[in-house]
Formats: sequence, structure tokens, C-alpha cells
Amino acid sequence: MNPHLQLLQPYPFQRLRDLFKGITPNSAYSAINLSIGEPKHATPTLIQDALVHNIAGLANYPTTIGVLALREAISNWISRRYHIPALNPETAILPVTGSREALFAFAQVVIDGSKADPVVISPNPFYQIYEGAAFLAGATPYFLNTLPSEHADQDHVMDIESVPTDVLQRTQLIYVCSPGNPSGKVMTLAQWKTIFELSDRYGFVIAADECYSEIYFEEGNPPLGALQAAHLLGRDYKNLVVFSSLSKRSNVPGMRSGFVAGDEKIIAQFALYRTYHGCAMNPAVQAASIAAWNDEVHVIENRRLYAEKFNTMTPMLNQIWATKKPDAAFYLWVQTQQADTEVAVTLYRDLNITVLPGSFLAREAHGINPGQGFIRMALVASLDECVEAGRRIQQAFK
Repeated sequence: MNPHLQLLQPYPFQRLRDLFKGITPNSAYSAINLSIGEPKHATPTLIQDALVHNIAGLANYPTTIGVLALREAISNWISRRYHIPALNPETAILPVTGSREALFAFAQVVIDGSKADPVVISPNPFYQIYEGAAFLAGATPYFLNTLPSEHADQDHVMDIESVPTDVLQRTQLIYVCSPGNPSGKVMTLAQWKTIFELSDRYGFVIAADECYSEIYFEEGNPPLGALQAAHLLGRDYKNLVVFSSLSKRSNVPGMRSGFVAGDEKIIAQFALYRTYHGCAMNPAVQAASIAAWNDEVHVIENRRLYAEKFNTMTPMLNQIWATKKPDAAFYLWVQTQQADTEVAVTLYRDLNITVLPGSFLAREAHGINPGQGFIRMALVASLDECVEAGRRIQQAFK
């Protein structure tokens, strides 16, 4: 067996099941699950119709690079969304079966195991795929703690300038998640500039995870993207690849559809790898994805629903814990000033509310686990359920 498998830790939701083992939730309350970031809003009819109407595509083997019409739809969407020149759909864009598998597979392409002690930089807390991808590629994760700060521009930011020079010299890949999971922090242009300059100096590749980019709360003021930042800084996309997905944007997590885009040389190598990896997108899903990327009406409505929940829920929780609305994404990253596992158990046992302890999303690094004392609440349930959860918490914790 691959010895690197021994380095993988149980996934956060397995740890949550173990934490709750033997505990019976209070049956006086209906169950409200805010632990997993699985969209619950209805899948738009136009996507369902496109999927059904193209079901005959199941009779054909799909190609790794997907149909040109899909890559053109993605290119046009990127250009509209980020106000940048359209990327070449032939060479700069690759459809993927969800950003999760692509984020994992990408490290297997980028990491050069022939070089001594390769490093992958990751935020901490982090999406667990980053760590697993690093280990299975034969690299060592270097965790950058993202902590709360009294300075808004430094709050939950990856301070890449704090990484020692000897680590940067061995770094081959950095995962940047903006908007962040779990904090919802959006990278600024100045922060991107720093990462780009260090990439130029040390040669590492930037994997920009932007799967939450379309969940924000002020129409007309979307989060800055990595390709957009590069364009604004007068750069090309050397060593930069972005990862995006329809799962959150269009409420289709089961469809497994996303894309990677950016550095054409890296995209070409990633396409070669994927030809052997065998993860081409279902033809019917490609047709449904074209319909999704070409429509913004359903995305605006999706944002409205999330904004309503955040605008209602944040002040309710703020009466108990210091709670701030994130820049974007659909998580509340709540600092409770209590042991996060104990808070999670109390909410589950006494109130039948499931949340995720923050420490399960992080690793101890530089002397601390930066997720300790936090809980992550995914506001994916209905508005009524979120309000009910807030009401129960107010009554119990007051």
C-alpha cells in the first residue's frame, strides 16, 4: 500500500460522528444540520431541463477537455464576471468534475518528487483536500494560521511573508482559498500582489480555490478573483490556476461540475494527466453546465436567499457570541470563547443543532490549533430553520 496513506487523518465529519457517538439529541426539537457546506436551495429548472434534454449524451464517451461550447461558455463567464479579456477556450480552460477532485489531482501534477523535501503551503484552518493532496503527492504541508485580528485587513489572512525563506525555497505549490473556508475572508489586491511576487521569486504554483466566489452579499460588489487581480496588476497568468465550481453558485453539488483556468502551460500538463486519470465530464452534465454558466438570474436569487439568512442570523448570534458577517461564502465562523467540541456537543445534545467544531478543520501549527474556540455554521438550511436555530441558541446560552 502507498505509505503516504498513513499520513491522512480522519475527515472532519468522521470526527464529528465519533464525537457524537452514544449521544442522543433532544427529541423535543427537530434536527437542524448546519455542519456541512452542502447547498440546500432548489436546483434551477433551466439546469434540470438541460440535463434531461441532453440525456442521450450518455451513449457517448466524453473527451477529457470537454466540448468547445462548454469551454467557450466558461471563458465568456470569466470575462463577464471579472472584467478581463476572454481566456482562450482551447488552451486556458479545462472542465473538471467538481473543484474537489481537481484540487486534489492538481498537486499530483505540480509536485516534483525528485526535488528534496517539497512543500505545499496551506491556510489553517483549511479545506482538508489540500493536506491530503500534499501528502499523496509526496510533499509536506506548511500551515499558515489564519487568526482573528483587531485590524480588519489582517483578519483571518494568510501572512505568506511570515514563511521562512528556507521553506519558500522548497515550496512548489500554495493553496489560496478566497473567499475563505471557513472564515469567508476575501483576498485584497495588495495581498495577491505579495503572493504573485513571491511566486515569481521562488517559482511555486498558485492554486486559487474560488468555489465560494458567487456567494456574496452586495450586488455589484463581487469578491476579487485571482485572474482579475493578476490582470489589474498588469501580469499574465504564469504559475496561476483558478478552480471554480457550479455546486455553490447554482445549487448543483451532485452534478459535479467546475473548471480550472489560467496558465496555459500548466493547463496542458493537467489535461495530459487527466487523460490517464479518467475523469471526463458526463455529456449531459456538460450541456447542463453550459446552461448554468450562461445564466445569472438564478445566481442573483441564490445570493438573495443567503443574504437574508446572514442578515437575520448574525445579529441573533451576536447577542451570545461575537459574530461578524463574512466577506462572502455561506459560513459563520463563530468564536465562542469556549471549547469548540464542548459547544458542539451541547448544541447537538440539548438543542438538536449540528455544527462543526473549528478545531476539526485545522491542525496544530506554530504552537496552536487556530480553529480551537470556533464553530463553523453553514447557513444552508432554510431561513426558518436558521432562525429557529438562532432562537434555541439565544434561549439556551443566555
